[in-house]
Amino acid sequence: MKELIEKINKLKQEKNAVILAHCYQNAEIDEVADFVGDSLYLSQMAAKTNASMILFAGVYFMAQTAKILCPDKKVLLPNKMAGCEMADMINLQQLREFKHKYPNIPVVCYINSTAEVKSECDICCTSSNAINIVDSLKAGKVLFLPDKNLGRWVETHLNGTQVITYDGYCPIHHNITVEDVLKTKKENPGVKLLAHPECKEEISSLADFVGSTTGIMNFVKNSPEKKFIIATEKGVVDRLKRDYPQKDFVIIKDNLICESMKLNTLEDIYHSLNNETYEIKVDKDISQKALKCIERMLDVSKTGAAK
Repeated sequence: MKELIEKINKLKQEKNAVILAHCYQNAEIDEVADFVGDSLYLSQMAAKTNASMILFAGVYFMAQTAKILCPDKKVLLPNKMAGCEMADMINLQQLREFKHKYPNIPVVCYINSTAEVKSECDICCTSSNAINIVDSLKAGKVLFLPDKNLGRWVETHLNGTQVITYDGYCPIHHNITVEDVLKTKKENPGVKLLAHPECKEEISSLADFVGSTTGIMNFVKNSPEKKFIIATEKGVVDRLKRDYPQKDFVIIKDNLICESMKLNTLEDIYHSLNNETYEIKVDKDISQKALKCIERMLDVSKTGAAK
């Protein structure tokens, strides 16, 4: 693996490339990544980079977002099969039908959506900033898609805003049950439960902390506690175990694995950089419309509006 890492780092220098890696990736990919984090952080890094090429170790919609933010750069996705089941739950036609059913209401899309969907929404959000983004609209009603669980969680944190959600979800988080949580808490009495807001409302209500992948990691970092129950994708737990060996982590279920995220390997990254595949392209008109949606999010996040 060391030789492969050296080859990748050499290619990065030769091609003036930057590697962005999501927290759900296989942990060894961190060895070659320039930036590792959640969707908001990686979007911000993509917007700032001076590199000529961006390799996104993540899934398709993330690479699309990087291309929209950096239209003049070559953006690569190491494995073309790396998709997102949640993002695939809504297409442009389904979005238009949703908007037609609830006319004249601002539309917030989770970053886990395609460029086409983003192009017809008012503003984008991530799990890190969803509450602030929805609040920034100052609207009595907001349409939220595709994740109903995140949308409902946001609504519980805002007084007077009705969040009307599309019927989408992350299968990994959605499959966590109350029984799973109660069983794990019984086996680990007094241990704090940290959950991602993509979990169902009844799971979030049982958690001691609910936040994005970065939020969960920061909670662990700043907490004096020595043991935690984690309700999110296994990649986060892998990194926590690596970064805080003095602490113990219990994952709610052993099968909380996003197979699409795990498709990218170091071998894929090497071949992608070497052969400059698979290049992500976005229709110019769609890209320009989607850019406005993403930039509005970044502006709210940057200014700290609607805290």
